[in-house]
Amino acid sequence: MDPASTTRVYDRAGFGRPVERGSRPAVVVVDFSYGFTDPQYPTGADMSGPVLATARLLEAARAGGVPVVFTTIAYDAGQLRSLAWLKKATGMAALELGSRLVDVDERLAPRTDEHLVVKTGASAFFGTALASYLASVRADTVIVTGATTSGCVRATVVDAVQYGYPTLVPRDCVADRALAPHEASLFDINEKYGDVVDLDDVLAYLQALPATAGAAQSVPAAVQRPGSPAPEHQSTIPSQAEAPA
Repeated sequence: MDPASTTRVYDRAGFGRPVERGSRPAVVVVDFSYGFTDPQYPTGADMSGPVLATARLLEAARAGGVPVVFTTIAYDAGQLRSLAWLKKATGMAALELGSRLVDVDERLAPRTDEHLVVKTGASAFFGTALASYLASVRADTVIVTGATTSGCVRATVVDAVQYGYPTLVPRDCVADRALAPHEASLFDINEKYGDVVDLDDVLAYLQALPATAGAAQSVPAAVQRPGSPAPEHQSTIPSQAEAPA
């Protein structure tokens, strides 16, 4: 089926409608760690373009007081021997806690007051407190960037909409190891789960927010609240079916 026919089929089925953007967005940067962005590692690829585009997005978000969340995948020694996902995607076992591979790419200049989610599954929501954090900063829209488009980005977008968040994916700010799964996943996301848009669209959206709209203004990022869980270092219930990143 040619692309035009595919689009007509999805349109007839009622897919591809635009999401309703809120006034308190948060940015979730998925797994732009060196294990994905540095091509010297077998799990990595040259993602310089999307990383630098995300840096532009973060500059605008920070200027507007919009919360920024980073995620990274990292495993301890016990998990390396036991998790089902690592038996399927064996290369992911290189992402060990404490190694450079799990450090967020310095080109994104992560700040100490920005929340870091350490995860063991594809989705940034699975087995983590991300949903609670987004609620605590009163976010009503999620902007997802990162890697890989066909794995952890897609899984995070699916969970974001299932948690009730309208979701934007700036196509300039996501990356994959190969073009075919990247393009297929962007099509799937745009038709079913969120809006795949240009970076300039997202920048204009952020710039048009009311001066007090930044959800981070009332609750500082990365500050542990009374009764809240400590920053995540591993999932206590490992997924048996998360798609490979």
